[in-house]
Amino acid sequence: MTDSPAPTPTFSAIVLGGDRSPDDPLVRAAGVCCKALVPVAGTPMVLRVLDALGRSPWVRERLLCGPPREAWQDHPAMQGAIAISGAPSTPHSDDTPRWLDNAATPSLSAVRAMARIPPERPVLLTTADHALLNRSIVDYFCSRALATGLGDRYDYDVLVTLARHGDVTAAYPGVRRTALRFCDEAYSGCNLFAFLTPAGRRIADFWTRVESQRKNPFRVVGAAGWIAVLRYLLGRLTLAEGLRRISRRLDLRIGAVILPFPEAAVDVDTIQDWRLVERIVAGRNTPLEASPG
Repeated sequence: MTDSPAPTPTFSAIVLGGDRSPDDPLVRAAGVCCKALVPVAGTPMVLRVLDALGRSPWVRERLLCGPPREAWQDHPAMQGAIAISGAPSTPHSDDTPRWLDNAATPSLSAVRAMARIPPERPVLLTTADHALLNRSIVDYFCSRALATGLGDRYDYDVLVTLARHGDVTAAYPGVRRTALRFCDEAYSGCNLFAFLTPAGRRIADFWTRVESQRKNPFRVVGAAGWIAVLRYLLGRLTLAEGLRRISRRLDLRIGAVILPFPEAAVDVDTIQDWRLVERIVAGRNTPLEASPG
């Protein structure tokens, strides 16, 4: 039996790496000047994210929005890994991640980066604190996202990623992740999104506002309307119904991919998250590249 041919690189990937105040407890504890440079196993977590994307055959280019250039220009590892978009000349190869200055908000940074990508090309969006992202997660999501359509005709404009909350807490006892509790299942967000169509890109600003409220499930569900909130409070709202209501509200087709990787729901937002991720990478918990089965 011969191996299946490698997929044609399809996605342009955007990593949001906007700065965080040096006064943030996580930044101070790590001894760095911004969140994206917090080291995990000795490597800035933003470089771990870019490396995971670069290992996937589904990804054709990588754009990094932030952190500000002055935050990383003297960092040897960052200097060797990042090309500055728009520079007149650079020794980097074409597949080197390109850096763009971040805008005032994550949503504006995403919009700015998407403007550099042909409208017909699917976009993969994630964040610099997704330190446990790996090729298995990226490949799984990309392959399933593209399987929702034929050619450039997709069943969805936007896809979000979720992990079953029970899987996350079972894999990492004591971890604190926000749960969206629907009547059929509870889920945690995974900070990985696909914009499959030009129309889908227009919700970048909306989705970033919702994601900024991810600690408050009622506000997230509220994006689907007050009827959805009531049904959620009564324990009668399913994930599918919530997605249908949001889709109608925004006049878009929004779907979800459930990831079988509990580590996909663990980002580095606090000192406790950082310590957990360090333990996982050190091999004292679930291996990163383990197959889901």
